Amino acid sequence: MPGWQAIYERLKDKNFEIVSVAQDTNGVKDAGPWITAAHPTYTALIDEKHLVSKLYNMVNVPTGAWIDEHGKIVRPNEVAFVDDRFKNFSGLDSAPYLDALADWVEKGDKSIYVMSEERLRERLTVNNSDIALAAAEFGLGEHLYKSGHLTEAIPHFKEAQRLNPKSWNYKRQAYALSDAKRDYGTTFMDEVEKAGGSKVYYSPPDLRPEVTQKDKKP
Repeated sequence: MPGWQAIYERLKDKNFEIVSVAQDTNGVKDAGPWITAAHPTYTALIDEKHLVSKLYNMVNVPTGAWIDEHGKIVRPNEVAFVDDRFKNFSGLDSAPYLDALADWVEKGDKSIYVMSEERLRERLTVNNSDIALAAAEFGLGEHLYKSGHLTEAIPHFKEAQRLNPKSWNYKRQAYALSDAKRDYGTTFMDEVEKAGGSKVYYSPPDLRPEVTQKDKKP
């Protein structure tokens, strides 16, 4: 959050807002201290039901989406590092993304980083039946966990991961709610290593400039 606070202070007077959403089943209990320690002046929300990640099909953190003043998504979900503290792990430099963000704030829909409708359609994921069922299974697991039935919740968390194996958010949250090695036979870092490390874990944002019709040569 400290990095995003610096970005917000630099851009907030240019019709720019940040809405951060912590996806945490335990809500304020787990996420609250982190938010309080960061002292953000932008909007910081806590999403106990993981509604944002379900509705936007976000599968990892940190993830960002750009939404303009008309409520239109102009860049879909993509990794959004605000600094280079995890560069050794992710292999990603934060500067290109932050430069693109500043360009959009300055130029609005004239920014070369605003995606065309065609590219947006290619990038936006349509939820299939497995993804929808995974969300339902995860939600049922959350309900059981909050009702004090962790043992009964675990099979539903496992089924959510099976149905939507791309969701690292499901893995991260489920493993954090119990003893991952005991209940799942694995850990979050074990799963990262099995997936091939950071290159699979963090796909780089697609920052190719958008080419408009007027930019194309005859």
